[in-house]
Amino acid sequence: MARRKPVLFLLSVTVVAPIVLAITPGFVANSHFGDEIPILSSRNDVETLNALSQESVDAVKEPTWAVYPENSSNSDHVSAKSSNGVDASTTTEMPLGQSGQHKSRVLSEDSEGTNLQTKTVIQQVTKSESEDDGPQKPEMGREKKATAFKKNTFATESGEQDHQKPEKGSNIDSGDMPDAKIRQFRDQLIRAKVFLSLPSSKTYPEFIRDLRVQMRYTERTLGDATLDSELPKNAREKLKAMEQTLLKGKQIQEDCSAVVEKLRASYQSAEEQVRVQKKQELFLTQVAAKTLPRGLHCLSLHLTTQYYSLDSSQQQFQHQERLEDPKLYHYALFSDNVLATAVVVNSTVFHAKNPKNHVFHVVTDRLNYAAMKMWFLANPPGNAAIQVQNVEEFTWLNSSYSPVLKQLGSQSMIDFYFRLHHAKSDGNLKFRNPKYLSILNHLRFYLPEILPKLSKVVFLDDDVVVQKDLTSLWTIDLKGKVNGAVETCGESFHRFDRYLNFSNPLIAENFDPHACGWAFGMNVFDLDEWRKQNITDIYHHWQTLNEDRLLWKLGTLPPGLITFWKRTYPLDRSWHVLGLGYNPNVNQQDIEGAAAVHYNGNMKPWLEIGMAKYHNYWSKYVNYDQVYLRDCSINP
Repeated sequence: MARRKPVLFLLSVTVVAPIVLAITPGFVANSHFGDEIPILSSRNDVETLNALSQESVDAVKEPTWAVYPENSSNSDHVSAKSSNGVDASTTTEMPLGQSGQHKSRVLSEDSEGTNLQTKTVIQQVTKSESEDDGPQKPEMGREKKATAFKKNTFATESGEQDHQKPEKGSNIDSGDMPDAKIRQFRDQLIRAKVFLSLPSSKTYPEFIRDLRVQMRYTERTLGDATLDSELPKNAREKLKAMEQTLLKGKQIQEDCSAVVEKLRASYQSAEEQVRVQKKQELFLTQVAAKTLPRGLHCLSLHLTTQYYSLDSSQQQFQHQERLEDPKLYHYALFSDNVLATAVVVNSTVFHAKNPKNHVFHVVTDRLNYAAMKMWFLANPPGNAAIQVQNVEEFTWLNSSYSPVLKQLGSQSMIDFYFRLHHAKSDGNLKFRNPKYLSILNHLRFYLPEILPKLSKVVFLDDDVVVQKDLTSLWTIDLKGKVNGAVETCGESFHRFDRYLNFSNPLIAENFDPHACGWAFGMNVFDLDEWRKQNITDIYHHWQTLNEDRLLWKLGTLPPGLITFWKRTYPLDRSWHVLGLGYNPNVNQQDIEGAAAVHYNGNMKPWLEIGMAKYHNYWSKYVNYDQVYLRDCSINP
């Protein structure tokens, strides 16, 4: 009996007392997390517990005793709040791992008196909170690569993407180039097409579908943009999204050899396409160079109509008394292009220190004679004098005197241009340009006959723009030479062997294949020396020998190199800078410092194929407000 009393006392302390305390209103027991959880043991409390459990299921966003983080964006603290929003206890730290991670939080009760049903309530409340925070990702075991890919890397149909870091080397923000993102988009499209064509990719229809969607987004984002600044604002997001999709494609490729083979085949195909495109580009460029823009054709028609509406007294230029004055500065210009001729004259007069001492001798063909005259009647070159002549009126220039004129009208030449299938075809398209059929192109070899009373003249091509006063050319001592020209044997230009056929003995025995060439376009000719050395006869001699085009192809530079062989004085290169009609890399300082720039090549500034970077040097001498230009819709 004595032993029973201590046992009963212990039982009352350990069993009865906790029951009494548990049913006392307001009593709570603190868990080891510091979260206040009610300890319920009676049948009524259990029923209450079940009711609360049902409420937690029906309204998980407002649990009776919700456990959720405060300031979850930057805090690892957890506190408990009741449904009325009042803090149930002070906040204590709860380790949640690294910031941004959402791990399942399971609250446990250390106390042995914790009822199993109480744990159920806690887990339900915690689960409800986790569902609010977002679905939890299960940990991946050792599944196969394909299973892991499907579970963890495919985007959902709503467009959600797994946020993976871009592959090393993807360089989404790479470079300071103005088209860096453009290049990345195009690279992504190439890689995407490779993945689409691989057999291993076709076993993943979700990936194929997602990749096609991203390709459409990328193509839509690119559009016609050529610079990053032209891309839409969301271009960066599209770039990242495509990169994530491509990473998924990389994950499903177990054998890289298939990718390598496909890329090699794509590269070879691309090279072939580039070769074909270059050939087509060359052909189309040659065609474009031969054509006359509609605006220029319209301009010629309007000017011609206007010219013939004038009285004969109104069709004459002023300052005609200066035309044969050898003390003045005379220019020779042969062209059938009204606008191009106007730019040459305007730019020369604009930079002339004393325009009234400058005289322009323009020769054109019968078709453009009236238009050329009307233009300069309506737009006189300031105080400078101008003369416009019709080459058809040069009665001395006939086939009996000029072998080139006879050749231009020969049947073989006509066959070469108009019936190529009957004549031997030439692989170089540039030699089939009809400009070589025009006698205007060969008038430069008849300067003494055209200007019989002059002793010195500067010859200008119609694709030249003058940027400085040229009067110093007349003071250069040519040292007995006939032609003053800028040599072109450096950089991208060539020597004699580029223009002449040195396999022919006549060429090989008389000329040096390594001799430095020079350029037509801006030349100063000493006409007195020309006459003394019978230069025109030398030209006729070699032109006759080349009747079958065996010494050189068509054009005026090869016969010029021969005719003025050892008779050319080299001018400083700053007088004449070439290449603006074909070379996109002409040195900017050379252009700015040049006395004249030359648009030699097919990309003339008045054509749509002209290079935009050089267009302003030419267009600033065109008055686009002129009524004839407006009527013909000729715009900058």
